[in-house]
Amino acid sequence: MPPIPGTGLAKGLAVTLRTMTRKSVTAQYPDTLPPLPPRSRGVIGLFEENCTVCMLCARECPDWCIYIDSHKETVPPAAPGGRERSRNVLDRFAIDFSLCMYCGICIEVCPFDALFWSPEFEYAETDIHDLTHERDKLREWMWTVPEPPAVDPAAEEPKELAAARKAAEKAEAEAATVRDTGEGHAAGERPATGERPAPGEEPRP
Repeated sequence: MPPIPGTGLAKGLAVTLRTMTRKSVTAQYPDTLPPLPPRSRGVIGLFEENCTVCMLCARECPDWCIYIDSHKETVPPAAPGGRERSRNVLDRFAIDFSLCMYCGICIEVCPFDALFWSPEFEYAETDIHDLTHERDKLREWMWTVPEPPAVDPAAEEPKELAAARKAAEKAEAEAATVRDTGEGHAAGERPATGERPAPGEEPRP
């Protein structure tokens, strides 16, 4: 039996009418930004002060998209008679996001917490060469890095926090001892040494 002429048009119009009565689910981007997971992977931010130019991130990157340049500077000795030391100074830190596959290996292997995930994802460019972002741009993205998740109250305290707390308590106790000793001397107290007062000097209680 041959199809009735206009059947396809009627079916199409029926679909159109059903769709017109439903609520629109169109995402109003870019006027309304989509909700993102709390630890979403957008771009990589650089905390430059923590970078020691160990080159571990560049060596472990499977895409070879991290470019680092540095030079050495001589640091004077910390104490008289000591030896001079040399340290690496960061000159360039760039990531080519046209090659990056967002695996996160560079962030995981960084031993000094210099790289972090940022949820920022609006960095499209019209030229592929502009997707190589230098350290100035990577530093700006650090402001968009969310706070780390809260520590479980029932979890064991990290060793780093315990060591830092003990060091802070020890320093505070030493400072309190020095402060008390200084206040005692300022009030005219004299430590008992067992020595007799000098001629013409009044003995102090």
